[in-house]
This record gives sequence, structure tokens and C-alpha cells, in this order.
Amino acid sequence: MTEIATPPSGAPAFPSDRTCPYRLPDQYNDLRARDGSLQRVTLYDGRQAWLVTGYDMARKLLADPRLSSDRRHVDFPATSGRVESFRDRRPAFIGLDPPEHGPKRRMTISEFTVRRIKGMRADVEQIVHGFLDRMIDSGPPADLVSQFSLPVPSMVICQLLGVPYADHDFFQDASQRLIQSPDVAGARAARDDLEGYLGGLADTLRGKPGPGLLSTLVTEQWEKGTIDRDELVSTAILLLVAGHETTASMTSLSVITLLEHPEQYAALRADPSLVPGAVEELLRLLAIADIAGGRFATADIEIDGQCIRAGEGVIVTNSIANRDSSVFADPDVFDVRREARHHLSFGYGVHQCLGQNLARLELEVVLTALLERLPDLRLAVPVDRLDLRPGTTIQGVNELPVTW
Repeated sequence: MTEIATPPSGAPAFPSDRTCPYRLPDQYNDLRARDGSLQRVTLYDGRQAWLVTGYDMARKLLADPRLSSDRRHVDFPATSGRVESFRDRRPAFIGLDPPEHGPKRRMTISEFTVRRIKGMRADVEQIVHGFLDRMIDSGPPADLVSQFSLPVPSMVICQLLGVPYADHDFFQDASQRLIQSPDVAGARAARDDLEGYLGGLADTLRGKPGPGLLSTLVTEQWEKGTIDRDELVSTAILLLVAGHETTASMTSLSVITLLEHPEQYAALRADPSLVPGAVEELLRLLAIADIAGGRFATADIEIDGQCIRAGEGVIVTNSIANRDSSVFADPDVFDVRREARHHLSFGYGVHQCLGQNLARLELEVVLTALLERLPDLRLAVPVDRLDLRPGTTIQGVNELPVTW
């Protein structure tokens, strides 16, 4: 008979703030040290949920159809005000379950295939070197976030979506307020700003189609009745925000990690063919979103001697699962030669990250360019003085002073 796990009182808070960009918080290491891959944690609103910390269990549960991704449901475990702020909105495909999920995801998938992304390399290289030119010309010191890490993916996703890059100050500000707001009211205000902006663009494109995925969604989906305006706007917000914020944060944290591990940085300089593998290792180690998936159980699930009851929230944490020593030897060690592509930083199963091919391409191009053009790049301040984002957001730094 399966033992029913009793949630302990005083379940630790999740997520937690990092004190170092490339190390887990102490609270996460405490969770790693506990027996079992299923632990009870307390979320920002005081509710408790199950936290999945083991790699094998994470893959099993991310593929389990008894776990729902529907963010509108009262049982969905919101980990921040940002997640809560979308509970009353029609979700993009990321917040839908099969069979509804598949057709909605396929509306955009053609823009993110391996072949399509490979065809973008020259454009991405041009964008990367353009911003690098401007940063180098302005001379050191520089803020890598505002001068390089953030504008590069912003321009890339603007070109893919057909969103005017001239509006980047607005949507970058709104995106950061959405992600970093400590409360639901602030996140909703940022959400409303993005809805108004992208909804207005969609309305304009309905009468005058243009280049980019947003226009395609308008003409091929909205106008044909496959989706309504609310679904279109939710999808556009997902693609725009995730398309630049995550890669911007990964770029900055990757640079910090490499500069703090000079022997690994030297290995990449000596052999640039290691860069694609280094990108995978950085994705594994940094796991900037902390969460590979939030779900709630639609039925009782017995797994590894424990029972997740129907209605209970489940959170798969890739930041801990990516350091499972049964899968990754010496998991806390950063090794650019490690075979790490099977990490969970892009999730697993039907909800695996749609933009993973684009993210990989951008990071490969960015790191290659920095290695070639700024081989003497270094931090302008000690790493412990960097302004880290709180744990309820996409991990990152607000500024990254560098010199060369």
C-alpha cells in the first residue's frame, strides 16, 4: 500500500533569492539534502505545493497527463504575482492542456523549427556585432545589460514577430515590471500595458498586414476565427516577453559565470568549437527560471511511494533537478566539456520551450562574438556587489559593469 505523505508544517519558502548568480541558494541545497525527490514548499501567497527536485521524477511528472497546466484554475500553483496576474485571462498555449494545447502551439511552431532558426544565423550575427560595435566604440567601462545583453534579443524577437524595435524602451520596461513586480497589482498594471500595446498592433495589422509572426497570426488565425483577439494578445505577450527577457538574462549570467571561471573561459578562447556544448552547460547550471513547470493534479498520482492528491499543486524545479548527481557527475562543477544537453532548463514533454532553438542560436553567436572581440573582458565590480534579481523572477542582474 502506498504511504500517503503528510505535508510538514514549516515547509520552506519557494522560490528563494540567489546570493550568487551561478550557485543555488542555501535553501535549495537544504532541499537537495533531504530524502526523496518530492518535497513540500510554501509559495508567495502562503499556499503549499509539492516541489519536484529529482531529475527522473521531474521527467515523469512533466509528461504525466494527470497534471494540468491550466493557469485559470483555482488549484494552479502561482509562484509570483506575475503568474497570478494572468489567472483571469485567456491563456496562451503554454497554459492549456491537450487536446486544446497542440493546435494552438502549432500555430507558431513553424517559426521556431531548427531549419528556420538556422536560417536566421546571419541576421543574428549582424545584430550581435552591431550592438557590440556600439559598446566597444563607447569605450569601457560599460553596462553589459543595457548596452548588449538586453538589446540583442529584443531586436531579434522584434524582427521575428514584426514588432517595431523603436518601441523597445516601452516593452522592455513593461516586461521588467511584469516579471519583477512583487505584487499582483503591479504585475496586472504591466500586463495591461502590454495588452494595450500588442492589441493595438494586432488591430492595425488586421487592416494592413506586414512582415512577422504577429501579422501571420492575425491573418491566418484571428481573421479566420481559429483564435479570438484575447488569445492572440496572450500569445503575443508570451512570445515577446519570453523571447527577450530570458535570453538577455542568460547572456549576462553566462558572462559572469565564464569570467568567474577563468580556466573555462580560457578553454573556450583556445577552442571555440566548445561553445555549443558550453551553452548547454550554462543552461544546465544557471536554470534561470527555476521552474520547469507549474501544474496541479487532476487525479491522485502515486509516485515513488508518495501520493499527490487531486487538486494539489506541483512545481518541477529545473534548477535543482539539473544538479541531480545521479544524472550529472559533480553537478555543482561548471565544465564546458560536459555533455549536458539533456538538462531540463527548457522543460520536458508537450510544453517544452518553443523558443529553445532560437535561444541556443543567440547564445552561441553572442559568446562566440565576445570571445573573438573582447578576449580580455572582465567584471568591473566584484561579483558579490552585483544587483541580483529576486527569486520570484527570471534570474538575472539589473546591471553588469564590465571593462576590457
